[in-house]
Order: sequence, then structure tokens, then C-alpha cells
Amino acid sequence: MVLPKKKVTKKKTVKKKVAKKAAPVKQIKAIRNAYTKSALYAHISEDTGLARKDVAKVFESLGDVIAGHIKSRGAGEFKVPGLLKIKVNKKPATKARKNVPNPFRPGEFMDVAAKPARKVVKVLPLKALKDMAAS
Repeated sequence: MVLPKKKVTKKKTVKKKVAKKAAPVKQIKAIRNAYTKSALYAHISEDTGLARKDVAKVFESLGDVIAGHIKSRGAGEFKVPGLLKIKVNKKPATKARKNVPNPFRPGEFMDVAAKPARKVVKVLPLKALKDMAAS
């Protein structure tokens, strides 16, 4: 008589998650006085090893890219990754109104002038920039 073979199940091995080594955190010093354009270019060129003229070209190119995004018929928004978002809001025209209650002096009325349609540029901070300000 032949005995039926037992099914052998393999033990599942649990893989341990290996924590990735975090890059060393760069210590950033607080800058007391705001940089001028020249000082900013000099600081970036010193920090990156690029020539000052190259840094100026990068900023000029960035300005051109932003202008292309926010121009009419452009995308309408531009993100500097991790820092900020530049957005164009289109506000419609408003009609003139008369005898509107004055919110600052109750009981008085005022006239509100008409405003043409316009585009308003908004710069919104992204999470990384908010975290920088918080620390």
C-alpha cells in the first residue's frame, strides 16, 4: 500500500524593510539682510561653482519661461518645484453701483465705481516653502 504524499508548504520569509540613509541635512544660516540682485548672483555662483554670468543667464531664462506660462493664451500657472506657484486669475468687469451701504460707516451710502476686466497675478507658497518659514 502506497501512502499519499503530504503537501509541503514553503515558509514565507518576511522581508525586513531597510531604512534608507537620509542625506545629511544641510545647515542653512539665517540671513539678516535681504540680498540685492548682485549679492544673490554672487552667493549662488559661489555655492554652485558656476560663473556669475551663467547664474544671470539661468535667472533670465527662468523669467522667460514664467512669462510664457502666464502670458495670454499661456498655461495660466507656473510652479517652481517645492517652492511656489505663480497663478493668473481673470477677474470679470464689474458695473458701477449707486447707494450701496457703506460697510465702514453704518447708515451711510456710497457709490462704487465700475472696474474693467483684469488679470491678477497671485504667488502661492507650496508646502516646502511653508515648512522653511516655520523652522
